[in-house]
Amino acid sequence: MSVIAEIIDALENKIEKLFVKINSLEKNNQGLKIELTKAAQTIQTQSQEIEALKSQYETLKIANALLGSEDNKRDTKLKINSLIREIDYCIAQLSD
Repeated sequence: MSVIAEIIDALENKIEKLFVKINSLEKNNQGLKIELTKAAQTIQTQSQEIEALKSQYETLKIANALLGSEDNKRDTKLKINSLIREIDYCIAQLSD
């Protein structure tokens, strides 16, 4: 009977160690989930900042072109023509 008792004690010890390990892994998993959420939020914030900066860059590029920069002369002409077409369209809509 003592052999069976030793086997049972050994099994209980192994099961207890497994429970401790499971708890440790669950805590680690929760920490990783929190870290992943924070990283996703950071990525989203940075993506929004990138889009805002791209928009600002385009605005500055157009403003620079409107000021007569030689580098963006073609873009300036295209933008002005586009604006004129939009104004003409609006006038046509108002006159109807």
